[in-house]
Amino acid sequence: GGDHTITYPILQAVAEKHGPVGLVHVDAHTDTGDTALGEKIYHGTPFRRCVEEGLLDCSRVVQIGIRGSSYDPDPYKYCRDRGFRVVPAEECWRKSLVPLMGEVRKQMGDKPVYISFDIDGLDPAYAPGTGTPEVAGLMPAQALEIIRGCKGLNVVGCDLVEVAPMYDVSGNTALLGANLLFEMLCVLPKVKTT
Repeated sequence: GGDHTITYPILQAVAEKHGPVGLVHVDAHTDTGDTALGEKIYHGTPFRRCVEEGLLDCSRVVQIGIRGSSYDPDPYKYCRDRGFRVVPAEECWRKSLVPLMGEVRKQMGDKPVYISFDIDGLDPAYAPGTGTPEVAGLMPAQALEIIRGCKGLNVVGCDLVEVAPMYDVSGNTALLGANLLFEMLCVLPKVKTT
């Protein structure tokens, strides 16, 4: 899909129907910046705008795979101060994320949840076709564990963003992105997969 800016108006529409929603956010970045080049709306700010407008149930926001460069000495402070659960990439290295997703399911309960997956949450070895790659990311199997771990949640919408095929001559990023979107469709409520 497009850059992460698209999630902001989607969540405005989702919240209009469902009220503040929980969020399972996979990304290398928190996307809670305030401005860039003087602009308040860009791909690094959507979730700050969502918090400001009351679109998110902050006690049910989980950000997974966060890492990478930052201009702030404490890049997760804004998120944690609002009650987000931040799971840095290094907490995911060399292990299955099935136990984490069990905790996430309990945290989300039966209230509405939105899934937002930035392809740069994955290591650029697997998904180089993105505008802001960050080393030491998640593996594709972990991405599947996260998405499949959302099965049974009251998922009211989802997106996959930041895929830039022109940066990946192999086509692997687009292939991986398409598969992750398929997996998201499979965890929507009432979808039968067996």
